[in-house]
Amino acid sequence: MRRPPAAALAVLALVAALFAVRALAADPDVLWKIVHDRCVPNQQQHADPAPCALVDLAGGEARGHAVLKDINGATQFLLIPTARVTGIEDKVVLAPDAPNYFAAAWAARPRVEALLGRPLPRDGVSLALNAPTGRTQNQLHIHVDCLAQGVRAALREQAAAIGAHWAPLPQPLAGHPYRAVRVAGADLAGIDPFRLLADSLPGGPAAMASHTLVVVGATLPDGQDGFVLLDDQANPATADFASGEELQDHSCHGY
Repeated sequence: MRRPPAAALAVLALVAALFAVRALAADPDVLWKIVHDRCVPNQQQHADPAPCALVDLAGGEARGHAVLKDINGATQFLLIPTARVTGIEDKVVLAPDAPNYFAAAWAARPRVEALLGRPLPRDGVSLALNAPTGRTQNQLHIHVDCLAQGVRAALREQAAAIGAHWAPLPQPLAGHPYRAVRVAGADLAGIDPFRLLADSLPGGPAAMASHTLVVVGATLPDGQDGFVLLDDQANPATADFASGEELQDHSCHGY
């Protein structure tokens, strides 16, 4: 039998990975297993990140990250550490030498655009990290995808309320109360969303476990490139699970 071409093998590997994710959807470690057991070894042994789209081990496995196409949505990708990092509550993310996972997630946005087939406006790109109460996986993963058009419009309408210090938004997003802060920068190099959130919480780092964190591209009032950081706190009484992914649209409708 003739060996399938390399491109066909890559497609088959991706399909197999997607079926594996579906089959193990109840397994909270499935993302870790895909990255640690398949993507990283394949990159190290064959210079091929499959079934991931990218494995970056430039700083070593302890500081690396992988980019994986999510099974949900046509354009959604996940940024996943190659080290064992549980999530927003993991103290590792606040270590002085911690990798800048949000910067790496922002750098992955061209993959969303490639699948969409056109460029996205800066304020149409979002990076979402869910709280433990709003996620199914016990490996940190940042959702990289389109911001929902309704949320995009709401942020534009409330732009005057978003300043250099964390403050509640006047109106809810996706039915939940979010706080917001703006930061300047063309990218997230030198900007640590984890630290900015932790330093703003009355409980400090210990309070991170009940929060979600979303980063959205923005053009600031002075015309500079920047970002809006969004935070919501879980509230069981109102069925608010602090799942910032709710602000995204995995169909990229309207872009």
